[in-house]
Amino acid sequence: METRKSGPIGRPRGFDADEALERAMLVFWEHGYEGASLATLTNAMGISTTSMYAAFGNKEELFRKALERYTEGPSAYLPRALEEPTAHGVAAAILTGAIRTTTRPAQPNGCLGVQGALTASDSGREVRDLLITWRDNSYSCVRERFQRAVDDGELPPETDPGLLARYVTTLAFGIAVQAASGVPRDELQGMADAALRNWPLP
Repeated sequence: METRKSGPIGRPRGFDADEALERAMLVFWEHGYEGASLATLTNAMGISTTSMYAAFGNKEELFRKALERYTEGPSAYLPRALEEPTAHGVAAAILTGAIRTTTRPAQPNGCLGVQGALTASDSGREVRDLLITWRDNSYSCVRERFQRAVDDGELPPETDPGLLARYVTTLAFGIAVQAASGVPRDELQGMADAALRNWPLP
């Protein structure tokens, strides 16, 4: 329960905004954008609807902040993976990171950025478009990294970095969908290992 203190009506007081945002992220992660009602969100966050609006804006703005938190937290394996010294290492780290993040027992299964708004009504269209952009950005970062690998001679010159990046990111997003369906971690890892056996060599 939030503690009310003196101040302008609706001004968020007496709660940890960082913790509240973490809880909102978990609700969106588990239920998706449209499946997360305001009542479910505010109950999980431990604040009133008035305080939620004052601290985070409307539901869409709250989702945007939750997605930023997800990107910097559970999904932070991607920028770390891009720093691997080889393209194969990048791909392996992306897939392993996806498996680890989407199957962690203490968190919802799946990926907030994949399942947050795969289907959405007109009212959720902006969130759906936001997540399309989020996924496209991941793809673009991987493509640029693989282009460097081609330029450096690590990947064969005939390699299409865009196609290879699409292959790896599609696998990662597919892992998230399978994880949300209850496919166990060891089976997902076996699939990832199999997918990388025919990696292009210079």
